[in-house]
Amino acid sequence: MNGDRDRRNAGFQALLGALEARALVLLSAAGDDPERSFFVHPAKLGEALVVVPAGTGRSPRLGYLTPMERDEAAATGLELLSPDDLDVARWSRDSPQPGAFHANLLAQALQRSGVAPGRIALAGRLPFGLAHEVLERLGSEGWSFVSASAGLLAIRKRKTAGELAEIRRVAGVTCEAIRWVAGCLAGATVRDRELWREGEALSVGRLKAGIAAVFAAAGLEQPRGNIVAPGGEGGVPHSSGSPERVLRDGETLVVDLFPRGGLFADCTRTFCFGEPPPRVAAAFAAVHEALQQAHAAARPGARGWDLQVAVCEAFTARGYATPLSEPGTLQGYVHGLGHGVGFELHESPSFKRHAEEEGRLEIGDVLTLEPGLYDPDPATGFGIRLEDLVHLDEAPENLTPLPYDLDPRAWV
Repeated sequence: MNGDRDRRNAGFQALLGALEARALVLLSAAGDDPERSFFVHPAKLGEALVVVPAGTGRSPRLGYLTPMERDEAAATGLELLSPDDLDVARWSRDSPQPGAFHANLLAQALQRSGVAPGRIALAGRLPFGLAHEVLERLGSEGWSFVSASAGLLAIRKRKTAGELAEIRRVAGVTCEAIRWVAGCLAGATVRDRELWREGEALSVGRLKAGIAAVFAAAGLEQPRGNIVAPGGEGGVPHSSGSPERVLRDGETLVVDLFPRGGLFADCTRTFCFGEPPPRVAAAFAAVHEALQQAHAAARPGARGWDLQVAVCEAFTARGYATPLSEPGTLQGYVHGLGHGVGFELHESPSFKRHAEEEGRLEIGDVLTLEPGLYDPDPATGFGIRLEDLVHLDEAPENLTPLPYDLDPRAWV
């Protein structure tokens, strides 16, 4: 773990050198901020700030604003700036307006960290208006600013042992939830083409409730929701699925789950209860083959875009439209092959055309591989997507080693 921390600190110092900045500062309001989580995980804090002064041997310092969070702050293992160090009571009394309060707080943290006015690299997600006021006030006192967000994304790309352990945990629970869905479907019966279970029609909403229960029992949340999308709804890749929709025999069901613990996981399987139509069976075979091709190609040194091109070419050879053969298509293969996963659901590495080094796969990356084929027709359409979560090491590790069977009865 010390090796991970030393490597991260070296990354911060290299970033500060490249930006010619005197310190890296994260200023974060209460709420969801993945850049803050990156620094303070697993602590749960309200408003907080982090200062990383430039210089050999300098490491992050965490400022917290209330003594009620002292234990959470201490759990980060970072050097601390207490509310007394930051003069929180004074600024709350003398400059209670949010802009003035945060500007004084940040200036105090920098002074306490031995950082003189000059260029500062910024991170964190303050509301736009508040951030503008803070920077305007500090700018009049000799500070100037540059964004550190792109550089931090590059540092976040390679996961530490602790981060990887949490992703593994969340991925394991995600697999448990998908297995629960498969079991629920496998135990269904058919009445007038509708699926029934335990005397009730089996709806999208019932599946979503069961998924939520699995995640809640493991302490996971779903800040981005989930996708449980049957038939033509699944033919629109980000359709979450209508809760009242009853599932039917012979149609596809896309189940894409992406819960968060300390970090996110992401996994998709597609089911079809009963005999799939021939075109669905053919599309499923094509998607499964594309996923295996992507697994074989996802190695350190490869570029995400090159993997995307290869999958597009494979689908085109089978007669399906892709973003390369028919830009803007809504039918066939309509999206990218994958994305990085971590403190955000979508982060580096990128599979986009112009991603440059951000798109190069490296040891330590955690990424998805998720080919799919779609027909959004409301009456006869379908969605098919298979998605695995992969940790790149010398030997890549599939963090979501579930079956791929289309028939849920093959899972039990």
